Amino acid sequence: MNLDLTGKRAMVCGSTQGIGKAVAMELASLGATITLVARNETALHEVQRELDSSAGQEHTTIAVDFSGAENVREKVRQFVENSPPVHILVNNSGGPKGGPILDAGIEDIMQAFSALLLCSHIIARELIPGMKKEGWGRIVNIISTSVKQPIPGLGVSNTVRGAVASWAKTLAGEVGPFGITVNNILPGMTRTRRLDYVIRSRAERSGRTPDEVVKDMIAEIPAGRFADPRELAAVVAFLCSPAASYVNGVSIPVDGGSTRSL
Repeated sequence: MNLDLTGKRAMVCGSTQGIGKAVAMELASLGATITLVARNETALHEVQRELDSSAGQEHTTIAVDFSGAENVREKVRQFVENSPPVHILVNNSGGPKGGPILDAGIEDIMQAFSALLLCSHIIARELIPGMKKEGWGRIVNIISTSVKQPIPGLGVSNTVRGAVASWAKTLAGEVGPFGITVNNILPGMTRTRRLDYVIRSRAERSGRTPDEVVKDMIAEIPAGRFADPRELAAVVAFLCSPAASYVNGVSIPVDGGSTRSL
């Protein structure tokens, strides 16, 4: 099976921690040259130094905050104008604050929509012309199992991530003829800062201890544990590889079997 990414260039968003960092590390280990994207410049350079460069890669960074869509457009456009085409885009962004959807204000929904959907769209539009020129491209969106089964207490996230999945499915049909695939990874409960936030929020709302919340959450996962970010990264790496050239327009739960829907 051909997983070699030597000579390929990848842009990985939200890549200073959690799933994003694990994806960047995995793609680099397969030979890809990585452009790390996140808001914290110090953290970006720390991760940059950790990336495998044994294939002669010269990894780069873009420091930008996804709270400003136009700023994202400007930074990515500047990068595109001064760099070779990017073959792989991994869209990944932290989720919005939790709570019931009826507690969310218009501004809460608009901010999440901008960070999770508009920024993904902006970056894809900047990078896809280069992918078309190369005749090869991979776009992978890190979303959530809420696309298939809404998660209680994450009303805004459920709403906006569903929109991202529909955007990706539409895009997959449009760019497929150019050798570009667009797929979604739907992480289940994965050991990240976001999971810590969800655990604390559920504990506060229910009056239980965090340990009690964790016990109940794990009881709902057939695998009997939370995921390690590297397990998500392995699936992303496959979708980015030459081996996955005929996988397009799908949403793949990586959740230990916790999603009950088909």
